[in-house]
Amino acid sequence: MNRIERHPLLRPANSARRVAFFFDGEALEGFEGEPVSSTLIACGRHIFSRHARDGAPQGIFCANGQCSQCTMLIDGIPKKACMTPLAAGMDVRSLKGLPVLPASDEKLAQAERRSIRTDIFIIGGGPAGLAAAIELGNLGYQVVLADDKTSLGGKLVLQTHKFFGSESDCYAGVRGYEIAKKLEEKARHLPSVSLLSNAPVVGLYKDRKAGIFLNFESYVLVEFTALIVAAGAREKALRFPGWDLPGVIGAGAFQTLVNRDLVKPYEKIMIVGSGNVGLIAAYHALQAGIGVVGIFEAAGRISGYRVHADKIRRAGVPLFLNATIVKAEGDGRVERANVAAVDEHFQPIPGTRRTYDVDAVLVAVGLAPCNEFLEQARRYGIMAVAAGDAAEIAEASSAMYGGKTAAIELARMLGRNVEFHPEWEATRRVLASRPGDSYERAPSIPGAEWRPVFYCSEEIPCNPCATVCPSHSITLKNLRGTIMDLPYFSGERCTGCGACVAICPGLAITLVRRVSEEVAEVVLPWEFNLDVAVGAQMDLVDQGGAFVERAALVAMRSVRARETWLLTFRVSASNASRIAGIRARSRPEFAPRPALTEHEDSILDMVICRCERVTLREAVEFIRKHKLRDANQLKSIRVGMGACGGKTCSQLIAAAFALAGIDPACVEPLTQRPLFMEVPMGALVNEGMHRLGGKEAGARGAP
Repeated sequence: MNRIERHPLLRPANSARRVAFFFDGEALEGFEGEPVSSTLIACGRHIFSRHARDGAPQGIFCANGQCSQCTMLIDGIPKKACMTPLAAGMDVRSLKGLPVLPASDEKLAQAERRSIRTDIFIIGGGPAGLAAAIELGNLGYQVVLADDKTSLGGKLVLQTHKFFGSESDCYAGVRGYEIAKKLEEKARHLPSVSLLSNAPVVGLYKDRKAGIFLNFESYVLVEFTALIVAAGAREKALRFPGWDLPGVIGAGAFQTLVNRDLVKPYEKIMIVGSGNVGLIAAYHALQAGIGVVGIFEAAGRISGYRVHADKIRRAGVPLFLNATIVKAEGDGRVERANVAAVDEHFQPIPGTRRTYDVDAVLVAVGLAPCNEFLEQARRYGIMAVAAGDAAEIAEASSAMYGGKTAAIELARMLGRNVEFHPEWEATRRVLASRPGDSYERAPSIPGAEWRPVFYCSEEIPCNPCATVCPSHSITLKNLRGTIMDLPYFSGERCTGCGACVAICPGLAITLVRRVSEEVAEVVLPWEFNLDVAVGAQMDLVDQGGAFVERAALVAMRSVRARETWLLTFRVSASNASRIAGIRARSRPEFAPRPALTEHEDSILDMVICRCERVTLREAVEFIRKHKLRDANQLKSIRVGMGACGGKTCSQLIAAAFALAGIDPACVEPLTQRPLFMEVPMGALVNEGMHRLGGKEAGARGAP
């Protein structure tokens, strides 16, 4: 089984019940209640189905219910494996070819209409949705919040790192999954707030009703007066030859498998994109014992926080700028990937191709807001506001304040005389800030007493080190007058308690002191499994990951409140103030090899619509032939008609129009599909078709 048995922060759910199920007739085992897709990957099954059009392998891609790549026949009904909990005796079958209708079907035995009524309906239970529910619940509104996941908290559930921001505003220094628990607990204590999990919202209607596919079994209508859309964001796709192979996966999907389900899906990965999502995913991979050959960024600069990038470099993962993936290859799943340097137009430079042997490529090239329901509500004249990533792509800390301000805005729209807090919006804007200026810090000379050394040199919204210091000896340099300012030691004496080292989200603070003319001690944070004892020699590196010296571990202390180890090393006094971290693995571990060929694959042969397997060439030729100016006309060749509802290909069809010589800005975009995700016909009338069950149930609808 490909499970993470040991993790520095997460603990396997030992209480989970093992159950038997069938996959294409083969008896397998998994944990009851976990997604079917996670169980299959834990069992080493990465190919879920074969596409009816060309037999192409289908596997996990988004793990978020947004695409349709993991759709399978589960107890006789097509369901997304990433959103379907495993049950004992479940019959899971690959889709091979087109399904067929049974020769005869039972008549409708019963139908039931279910509905609930509320003042305010919130779509999405991430940080923004929960924060909005808390604010509205405190105002006494009846609130129903619906989220499509088992656990509330959105992407917070997947985040094992400590958050930036400030302690007083947004739980800075606390790990994401802990923040999710805190927000959910607050919301559940409010009597007027109802929280629904496993409840994807699938439709919005003009008469102020929304359809929920509750527990992916029954259909419930929610009647409401006003709406908050806090549905988060979906990962953007990146097309390249082989991007449709199993093993090419969104970085968020990877975090879902590793951090939520404790599945070890791969042994060796590469990451495309250097935003915070990609940088954090690399760190999470290392914590799970998964090798990372590198992070590849087509631009000439890192797009995420520098402290995240430095933390990754110190761990031993290289970052390559002006470079990107040009092809993924493998027999049925990813086995290797080709990368190349790119020019100023982001085109591969001949002679620079190299190949890495990897079993996964993580795509982390940005997020697109899930704002379809907001746009639909506004077209219908429904009172609605957006919060979190549905309004603006930013950090979860900003989303919390976005939820609070959206709640107050909606209450005022409803006529409630409530105070508007302008400082909330100001705080939200600061928390959503892009990295600011960078500064060179003056070198610190170690003295006889402990002193903190700071390796955060780029302005980002963060100040927990200043608020946690018991002697108030750390202050922010007053340049911007916000938490974007950099921290400095401003006191007369440091106690050496290590609180600032343990709480720093970027692991960018150390403690140093001189113990003799030639020798000093340095205290460093560590968030990996600790497999060494006092006396062990470890490689110590500078801020950017360059080797400084090999030194002996002389003491170690666990700060349980921060789930962080503080390791003390005896080092050269001349190096003490340069040492910023500990190398987790050796850099040359995953060296590339020259590419077998410099042959440039035609981009026209790539699939542009994954659901229907339509190539870019087919789309371009159809656009030229019929002189299209409306993307909806591509539905004639099935583009946008697949089970994902056009969520993936809508990001890519602009390229087809551009290649056909038509300005994408002049093209009418795809019309949104009536339902947000697939719902069986029997479920719409609550017929109870989901209760088929049994080993032979999968034969229903099988080709």
